[in-house]
Amino acid sequence: MEKLQTIQEVTAFINENHLTFLYVSQKNCSVCHALRPKLSELLKNYPAIKLHEVEADKVKEISAEYLVFSAPALLFFVDGKEYLRDGRFVQFKKLEAALEKVYSFEESLL
Repeated sequence: MEKLQTIQEVTAFINENHLTFLYVSQKNCSVCHALRPKLSELLKNYPAIKLHEVEADKVKEISAEYLVFSAPALLFFVDGKEYLRDGRFVQFKKLEAALEKVYSFEESLL
């Protein structure tokens, strides 16, 4: 999972890709480290969704720009607009159902 280093990189990533997933973590967050591989594995089923990570303790502007106040935070964007937000105690079945709904709709447009 590629890490974004600046708020400009975050904004560009979200605005330049159709389906984007932003994983906001912190360096000393055990929950963040536990969720990362599960999320990566889940998103293998959705190859059109681009996934990047940003460490909130390194890119402090993430809090103000995207209203992220705790980690981990999972943000899913469609055409630059936030579609889904989850955090801390992620229910992966619910997350997968939401992603499947958007993904199948997007595929039907092709």
